[in-house]
Amino acid sequence: MPGLRPFAEITYLFAEFERTAWRLETRRGYASDRQGERFKAFMRGVEPQPEPDHPWNVNVRERTAQGAQFSRVRIVDDPPTDGQRFLMATAAGNVAAGEDIRVLSRAEAARLELPDFDLWLFDSRTLVRMHIDDTDTTIGVEVIEDPEQVLAACRARDAAWRTAVPTAAAWAQVRSSM
Repeated sequence: MPGLRPFAEITYLFAEFERTAWRLETRRGYASDRQGERFKAFMRGVEPQPEPDHPWNVNVRERTAQGAQFSRVRIVDDPPTDGQRFLMATAAGNVAAGEDIRVLSRAEAARLELPDFDLWLFDSRTLVRMHIDDTDTTIGVEVIEDPEQVLAACRARDAAWRTAVPTAAAWAQVRSSM
């Protein structure tokens, strides 16, 4: 696909954005999670422990200390898939680092007509559309600065954010029903 770049080529955006980095997660799971030992342990009933020294969390702490904001909305099914449950179980470490993570039901996401693809939105002006294959593997990203597409992503962010619930509350509800 023309314009597709490796994800590694855009990682600088996480250190260089000025005010806000927002993510929409639409997948039922991610190959990178399923391949990791934490996911495998989670599937055996081991509760994931926070990883405060993980590079992601270190960057989030540093950037939020400078006044930047990291946030995301995760779309989940009813009932949540194993991958979605894992993401909710591991979110506490990201939240402790300073990220605001919320959850939205897939039915509500459909009602709001949210995009059906994962994305990052930086400073409400740079859209990174993630391309993920049928195995839930990220195959590349598009960096989009077209004002119409960025505005559509901003509208999706605002709509999702208004109705999403904090991940800790969603995870507590899921755990109580297990």
